[in-house]
Amino acid sequence: MSERPYYRPIGQESQLFRHAWESRLPLLLKGPTGCGKSRFVEAMAHDLGRPLVTVACNDETSASDLLGRWLVKGGDTLWQDGPVTAAVRSGAILYLDEVAEAREDVIVVLHPLGDHRRTLYVDRNSEKLAAPPEFMLIVSFNPGYRRGFKELKPSTRQRFVSLSFDYPEPAVEAEIVRTESGLDASRAQKLVALAGKIRKLEELGLAETASTRLLVAAGKLMTRGVGPRLACQVGIVQALTDDRAAAAALQDLSDLTF
Repeated sequence: MSERPYYRPIGQESQLFRHAWESRLPLLLKGPTGCGKSRFVEAMAHDLGRPLVTVACNDETSASDLLGRWLVKGGDTLWQDGPVTAAVRSGAILYLDEVAEAREDVIVVLHPLGDHRRTLYVDRNSEKLAAPPEFMLIVSFNPGYRRGFKELKPSTRQRFVSLSFDYPEPAVEAEIVRTESGLDASRAQKLVALAGKIRKLEELGLAETASTRLLVAAGKLMTRGVGPRLACQVGIVQALTDDRAAAAALQDLSDLTF
């Protein structure tokens, strides 16, 4: 059996996930980028012993991409399942990341799968699939944490049990950074302190703020011998903005921290 992905519980999310799975309820994860939603799903799928099918949604993701399509091979026409159809057939845990970014036809397909029917209609293959008991639908989205967000319609949201995620308290976040990167406690705490300062800088107009994921990336560079200021520059600052003035302000914060 594969090793369990590292996930540090923050509250009762693990118990609530298991209750939702046992009750055959779909789950909506809300929270900012890089706060641990995907890792949480990976860890829970491992704990439940279920295969995990993950789809990263974007504005070009269509229903046919997820359901499947007919292919011509060697003169024969063959049906190929998409990830959603394959997940329903196998009773997997299906995770649609950033589902609000997907096209409207994707959301329509998910509606009967996310309510009491637990049914998938594959119209191109003239097939109707009933999800087995062990199947679970999970979606995530970033609910307007920064500018330019897309929202989920109430008719979609109300099909899901919802869990809200955020960046952990500093002591817990430092623990996560240490565990994930191998960094010493002192520099891990400084990275978390830097992130706390960046997250308060609304005036810079950043599309996203410093995530735990970025802190881990900078920490890994430091453990490889990269200087803290340079590690923060390439691991955090340049990942957050291309604006020179904003980057300079973030780098000044980094230099003061380290």
